[in-house]
Amino acid sequence: MKKVLVLGGYGGFGSRLSRRLASDGFEVLVAGRNSEAAEALARQLPNATALRADRNGNMTAILNEHRPFLLVDAAGPFQQSDYRVAEACIAAGVHYIDLADAREFVGAIGKLDERARAAGICIISGASSVPALSSAVVADLTHDMDEIRSIEMSIGASNRATAGVSVASAILSYVGKPVRVWRGRRWQEKTGWHMLKRETYAISGRPSLQRLVALADVPDHDLLVNHVKGRPSVIFRAGPEFAFQTLALWLLSWPVTWGYIASLRGFGRLLLPLQGLTARLGTARSAVTIEAKGIAHGAMKARRWTLIAENGDGVEIPTLPAQLLTRALRDGRLSPGARYAGGLSQLAEFRELFQALATTDETREMSYTPLYRRVMGQTFPLLSQPVRAMHEVFGDGGAEGEAVVSRGASLAARLVAKLFGFPPEGIHPLHVSFEEESGTECWTRDFSGLRFSRCLSEDKGHLVERFGPLRFAFDLLPRGNGLSMEIRGWSFLGVPLPLFLAPRSTAYEWSESDRFHFDVSIALPVLGLIVHYRGWLQQVD
Repeated sequence: MKKVLVLGGYGGFGSRLSRRLASDGFEVLVAGRNSEAAEALARQLPNATALRADRNGNMTAILNEHRPFLLVDAAGPFQQSDYRVAEACIAAGVHYIDLADAREFVGAIGKLDERARAAGICIISGASSVPALSSAVVADLTHDMDEIRSIEMSIGASNRATAGVSVASAILSYVGKPVRVWRGRRWQEKTGWHMLKRETYAISGRPSLQRLVALADVPDHDLLVNHVKGRPSVIFRAGPEFAFQTLALWLLSWPVTWGYIASLRGFGRLLLPLQGLTARLGTARSAVTIEAKGIAHGAMKARRWTLIAENGDGVEIPTLPAQLLTRALRDGRLSPGARYAGGLSQLAEFRELFQALATTDETREMSYTPLYRRVMGQTFPLLSQPVRAMHEVFGDGGAEGEAVVSRGASLAARLVAKLFGFPPEGIHPLHVSFEEESGTECWTRDFSGLRFSRCLSEDKGHLVERFGPLRFAFDLLPRGNGLSMEIRGWSFLGVPLPLFLAPRSTAYEWSESDRFHFDVSIALPVLGLIVHYRGWLQQVD
């Protein structure tokens, strides 16, 4: 009977993992700083022993004394943690797995690879919902895709699944802090617990649920970008059951963003009692969804995997990767070395464990036709290849080039340009990020660091561009090897306005020497020219 030491083995995730490993026939050492809690759990399990151990103390002596074949670190938090436990395992010749979801910690575990190989042991980090399960799902969704454009993930928790101090500290460590994400084919800085989104989790034949989720910092923001073909954009969001909880944390993020306080991490113990006040409210339902968009067999495909857990079983999910990897180590199916847990388990293996839980999962596939192709119909193929490629937006994309900007001379024209966020006069390096969701495209233009966005959609055969409460409807007409945008109507808060009062907008797109070129001019009656920008773009690979 092989012996497994579980650090934090009586905690929220550790206790569940200890039970799972005991049921698999392992001898479990329930370890941690609280001897009474460890003994209480050990008495409930077959072949379990309580052990006092501190992950920040001398683990080498403990490992040499008890000689487990594996140590699983379920204690955390791993944000700003070092590798002393993993290094102690290498010194003692003990395999190591952790449930870390800290971006830097998991991403840098490979630095121990040479030493782990020399010792003939496995060092595996990130055996949790992310990146272990998420990587398995992405691999299943994209198995036949030649190019992956984007990956979006979210977890919506049950309010009855109370987080421990380590989990709360992990979340609070990035709230209001810069989070580096790969979007628009370049690295960008967003803000932790911003980018709010209302997510719907739906499975055929089951009641759906909704959560307000926000940007969380996880290893997948690096690992999936670097290891999935096509370098897709990756966004991970999470949220509790009640929207007011998400919004409260969003409000608390602003003092961090503004630099008034360094971090919310130290507030973890204060927030837990507040969360406990609502623990009896809500439901015992939680959910996960992962959507990948890419090109499969020449067609645009969006595939969405959703799992809904009932009866509070959602908290079991983060422990499943460690259980699978412990079995794999027992069976000799993993080679020595240090790496993250992605790619070491298959979705089919997780589904076998799902069967014992109150969970249901489903994958849906949707085909997609790009917005400009939908609007232009049979005339879209008449466009030159660079122009077509720029408008085959799906998921995420990016282009870069140069723009020359001029503005109207009058004070009123310049005030209008400033109000709408148009760039200043001059020659600018230009980057454009393309984001598509549910058939709507958002283009973010970055002129020398000054950004402005517009969102495009389709309505009654027209291309509709949104500027705040204003909507402008255009026809897209072939012109040379490109197209022109001709305004056909506009409205304010949905109320149609007279066309003769509309801005005079001329927009042309064409290609020269395999480059996409553009020329856009916007003028107002009486005021005249507001802004004119022209230049070129090339897509970023």
